[in-house]
Amino acid sequence: MGRVVYGSELAEKLRATMKEKIEGYQKTQERVPCLAVILVGNNPASLSYVKGKEKACEAVGIQSQFFHFEETISQEELEECIKACNENVEIDGILLQLPLPKGFDETHALSLISPEKDVDGLHPMNVGRLYLGQEGFVPCTPLGIMELLKEMGCTIEGKSAVVIGRSQLVGAPVARLLQNANATVTICHSRTKNLPEVCKKADILVAAIGKAKMVNHEYVKEGAYVIDVGINRNEDGKLCGDVDFDDVLPLAEAITPVPKGVGPMTICMLLENTIQAYERKLK
Repeated sequence: MGRVVYGSELAEKLRATMKEKIEGYQKTQERVPCLAVILVGNNPASLSYVKGKEKACEAVGIQSQFFHFEETISQEELEECIKACNENVEIDGILLQLPLPKGFDETHALSLISPEKDVDGLHPMNVGRLYLGQEGFVPCTPLGIMELLKEMGCTIEGKSAVVIGRSQLVGAPVARLLQNANATVTICHSRTKNLPEVCKKADILVAAIGKAKMVNHEYVKEGAYVIDVGINRNEDGKLCGDVDFDDVLPLAEAITPVPKGVGPMTICMLLENTIQAYERKLK
């Protein structure tokens, strides 16, 4: 029977360490780290995510500034807000809540965020730094996945890793992080042939495909480390992942659940990136 590793518990431990660090900065520095969050429109899911991020910042002592615009604003007005945040020396990190409403140029808006404040790791310069193995900001979910593998006791070097999904938010960057850690990585997607057979060879399996309970025991090698990134709803309306948890659990060495798995680690790594941006300024 596999070990269940909860991202919610790991995030709690990491946040406690962050809080101690920021309490130290409160005593020795003129200010503490600050995150700016920019939201356009009133998408309920986005509003909920932003509220969660603000609450997480407050819990560890990070200041936050919230810029909320109606979706009737222009692209130029959004870009002026981003530029103002870039120029504000008291703002360390900038997060543009995605997706933007229809009609906005998301790619151009992201490219205007200063790479040194791009705590979501989506600026082209930070993407390039990741692929060159240079220091920069990495998207938060892939960072959280790497922390979960560490918590599982997984030695990545030399292992065979399979990532199902190739998105720029999760699949592609986590594959690169695994490769940088000296794993042999295969990226799978909707066009991959014999997908179960390919996945069955993996020592590390990351499922980020967006299909509820698609990954069952036929995909999983005995003793594999399984990370479930999916967030779906089953027939009963309950949250579930891309992995059929009950079917895979007996085979896995360790596995993350949904909910309380990867999700809490994403916000936790956003806080970590914001603290890093602040510390790089101090240096």
